[in-house]
Amino acid sequence: MFLEKFSYDNRTVKWFAYASIFWGLIGMLAGLWAAIELVIPGANLGFAPITFGRLRPVHTNAVIFAFVGNGIFMGVYYSLQRLCKARMFSDLLSKIHFWGWQAIIAGGALTLFLGYTTGKEYAELEWPFDIAITLIWVVFGANMLGTILKRRVSHLYVAIWFYIGTWVAIAMLHIVNSFEMPLSLFKSYSWYAGVQDALVQWWYGHNAVAFFLTTPYLGLMYYFVPKAANRPVYSYRWSIIHFWALIFIYIWAGPHHLLYTALPEWAQSLGTVFSIMLIAPSWGGMLNGLLTLRGAWDRVREDAVLKFFVVALTAYGMATFEGPMLSLKNVNAISHYTDWTIAHVHVGALGWNGFLTFGILYWMLPRLFNTQLYSRKWANAHFWIGTLGIIFYAIPLYWAAFTQSMMWKQFTEEGTLKYQFIETVNIIVPMYALRALGGLLYVSGVILMIVNIAKTVRRGKFVADEPAEAAPLVKAAPEAGGKDKGHWHNWIEKRPVQMAVFSLIVVGIGGILELVPTFLVRSNIPTISSVKPYTPLELHGRDIYIREGCYTCHSQMVRPFRDEVARYGEYSKAGEFIYDHPFQWGSKRTGPDLARLGGKYPDSWHYNHMLDPVSMSPGSIMPAYPWLFDNRIDKAKTPAMINVMRKIGVPYAEGYETQSKADLDKQANIIVANLKKDKLEIPADREIVALIAYLQRMGKDIKETASN
Repeated sequence: MFLEKFSYDNRTVKWFAYASIFWGLIGMLAGLWAAIELVIPGANLGFAPITFGRLRPVHTNAVIFAFVGNGIFMGVYYSLQRLCKARMFSDLLSKIHFWGWQAIIAGGALTLFLGYTTGKEYAELEWPFDIAITLIWVVFGANMLGTILKRRVSHLYVAIWFYIGTWVAIAMLHIVNSFEMPLSLFKSYSWYAGVQDALVQWWYGHNAVAFFLTTPYLGLMYYFVPKAANRPVYSYRWSIIHFWALIFIYIWAGPHHLLYTALPEWAQSLGTVFSIMLIAPSWGGMLNGLLTLRGAWDRVREDAVLKFFVVALTAYGMATFEGPMLSLKNVNAISHYTDWTIAHVHVGALGWNGFLTFGILYWMLPRLFNTQLYSRKWANAHFWIGTLGIIFYAIPLYWAAFTQSMMWKQFTEEGTLKYQFIETVNIIVPMYALRALGGLLYVSGVILMIVNIAKTVRRGKFVADEPAEAAPLVKAAPEAGGKDKGHWHNWIEKRPVQMAVFSLIVVGIGGILELVPTFLVRSNIPTISSVKPYTPLELHGRDIYIREGCYTCHSQMVRPFRDEVARYGEYSKAGEFIYDHPFQWGSKRTGPDLARLGGKYPDSWHYNHMLDPVSMSPGSIMPAYPWLFDNRIDKAKTPAMINVMRKIGVPYAEGYETQSKADLDKQANIIVANLKKDKLEIPADREIVALIAYLQRMGKDIKETASN
């Protein structure tokens, strides 16, 4: 048969590999610095851009979208060409994809450092970046689907199913979660509010983990593990079940992040049920990967690549067992708002995503440069250093989590809380120090890998256009009745467009059935008559609160537990949050919950607390915020803020924007007068005044209702 000659594009693969390594190091160093700040709060050096609240979203976005994102594209561009026996559809689209993605990452990191954030976890980038991500994702999809359509192989290998499913699901999740109303170039407000915003966010947030950190990496696993082991995939049938069951079930599981909150009970229960169901397809995929290595276990002792793959698959299995367990209400009552969640996420990120990426890099780059890895010993050393890093990272955080939860819930014989919140913080600081040590070890392993790869590249010769040849695809005539021969799944395995459409239907079902009732059934979100829109000054204060990332350490959700009600006040109701764009329930309590903070302390307490936290809370690990006392409130944008809020449903009276500045000044002057009584002088136009106004508002509406 006549063979067509062509070449694979290795240049784009190399670019994405280098970008993954570069951004991975940056993201991990940001995480390490953030971990150090929890032990040494002064490590931010009084510099606003590197305080924990701003550094954490830089870290998470850099690791997820820069390190893992570039790792995904690296693996997809390498494997897809070889699975399809075709060069990528368009070299131009490949270049646009690469440089567009790097521009988004660089711009996103810069704006996050400067405090431009939506305040929604894993979706912090502001609206211009959301649009850019959508466009670049379309470029990636067009390039990927174009390559598949011009393939020289009829059958679509399992890895390609996961690539298609990833592209479809991420597009849907990103678009739905990114509905927002712009205020300025780098400021917007979520279209959704309160409970609705929380449900959409964690429908997105959990499935960003599912469809960005999991499904594409499963596709890479199905390609690179068999290649490295030189073994076929253990079970083709398992892979079919794994794919369809995973993408159908995963999309429903988001509400398990919101157990015991003001989210309607039916949505919480739905999230729990589907989370438990996830164990089966997740472990099916893990076992399929591990059993693919059967017959190659003797090589694992010597081959660092296989070592990385084994631990990656094991970490995937651990994380996907732990996740469903954390969705059980009795377990979630212990884990949520503690460091257990942080440990859980990092077992997946460091073990599954990190180690699989390292294994792929060690296997693939020598082939791109037509040479051998510079040092296998260094690669094995990296494996052991990285493994120790994961252990030192995770175990202290599990320890810290149980310590936190038990101390929070302890009562004295007289029925009062046994521990102040600050006591629960101080006792786990040594565990945070061990976590930082684990991060240091992990980053040290990455640096060793970079040196090893640099030396490998230096002694090799890059093959930019790798020669290849394959027979052209000949479409067989359908059998009688229009059906293909063989397994029932063969039909869709040969039709990428139908595969994409069916994948969209499968992932869309769960999203529609979870989100639509919450938006259409009014009784799901009952209103509370005493809850009023924020004043102009409080709106500015809330923007400052979000800008500084306060939600990364504080929650605003009192759950219906005896200890939380005793510590914080009445449990939270859905109707309290109807004007919160975005919601601010938080997911971690490094500091106490703030839902009922309003009126608990005088204005002077908040002033001194932001200037010098230790002066008001001895032992606090919160950084100081001196710039709030110098920065001026941007009063000029106040009318626009009122207009935007009205457009997204906040019932400000028509024409109120003309009065908004006067009301802002009036409330600011009251706070300044209160501060002056305690011998504290501050101009009324400073940001600290606005922040105090917001902090004093929290929970006030409910307290006033109760007092009446």
